[in-house]
Amino acid sequence: MIDFQELAKKYSTPLYVYDFDIIKNQYKLLKDAFKAKKSLICYAIKANSNLSVIKHLKNLGAGCDCVSIGEVKRALRVGIDSYKIIFSGVGKRDDEIKEALKYEILMINVESEAELLRVELIAKELKKCARISIRVNPNIDPKTHPYISTGLHDNKFGVDIDSAKRMYIKAKNSPHLNPVGVHFHIGSQLTQIEPIYESSKIVANLVRELKSLKIDIKFFDIGGGLGISYKDETLIKPYDYAQAILSTLSGLDVTVICEPGRFLVGKSGYFLTKVLYEKTNSNKRFVIVDGAMNDLLRPSLYNAYHKIEVLNQNQEFSKADLVGPVCESGDFFAKDIDLPKTAHDDLIVIKDAGAYCFSMSSNYNSRARAAEVAVENNQDRLIREREVFEDLIKQEEKFI
Repeated sequence: MIDFQELAKKYSTPLYVYDFDIIKNQYKLLKDAFKAKKSLICYAIKANSNLSVIKHLKNLGAGCDCVSIGEVKRALRVGIDSYKIIFSGVGKRDDEIKEALKYEILMINVESEAELLRVELIAKELKKCARISIRVNPNIDPKTHPYISTGLHDNKFGVDIDSAKRMYIKAKNSPHLNPVGVHFHIGSQLTQIEPIYESSKIVANLVRELKSLKIDIKFFDIGGGLGISYKDETLIKPYDYAQAILSTLSGLDVTVICEPGRFLVGKSGYFLTKVLYEKTNSNKRFVIVDGAMNDLLRPSLYNAYHKIEVLNQNQEFSKADLVGPVCESGDFFAKDIDLPKTAHDDLIVIKDAGAYCFSMSSNYNSRARAAEVAVENNQDRLIREREVFEDLIKQEEKFI
């Protein structure tokens, strides 16, 4: 049991806390689910890019899914083997492609015909043969929030099946491209199995067509997106998830790559924030805390729900908005929820904050970003120092 009061006292607030034992358990659940076939779990760094989090997963055997060269460098910095790194993303700069090729990563995940041509040109300049996969857009509705849907034709990601076939044939005939994988990812926070199964079936059939054309696809990358419970969602069991995928792969000798982010780290995280004071405007109650939207953006961005617990003994509850100090009406963690009467310095825990929380944080309003702490085997340790004002201005001060 994590002693949040002690951690807040030791490290101050706002504060992120990650339970590394939960991350380990989540990784093992998913890895075991795919044990019937060759598989590689590539952690989606965008969910939480702290080096200690990445290293923890590296020690468990994970590779990494990266969407910027910065994320590739993070993976390499903690010792992830280059052959376990995938570079995805819809818009890669030339310099990023060059660096990725020099690092000899497993593959670059190509998202358009224009990008394929850039990768080919850069590989030719470097006298290299680029290992690639192509992101296929299966046009399946993932039944999730529209901001995190990625598998429909009106999303910016990937290419349709016909375009993918042309691209694979182009790659096969190029001395500077080696098409080794296929990739699809229909969205994040997925809670229904049917869209995943249908997408996998479509892409598996594409692989069969490609193999008949002597295009030897070795990696079947199913992306990530497996959901977690924030409120009362019905979840997909890892075993059922794996079985749905594997049932579409009969006769195919491929390594399954899975790219979870939220599933691995989401439930591990807690955001600690303290009450500054309460105020009432007419009949509207506000509980104002020292954390803000710059620290945890998801409620403002997606209207996302997070469980909230006030660590006091007060049993006098009423409706309130939980808000921060940032000068925006959108600076809230929750609206019209039942909260107990609070006092100055009461500690509040915002749960399920391990994914897409610190990684989306900013210095808006010149606010320093929070510290991050890991808890493992009942021991806590600092894994990112709290920023100070000098950190915010160090790239600017020499110009004044």
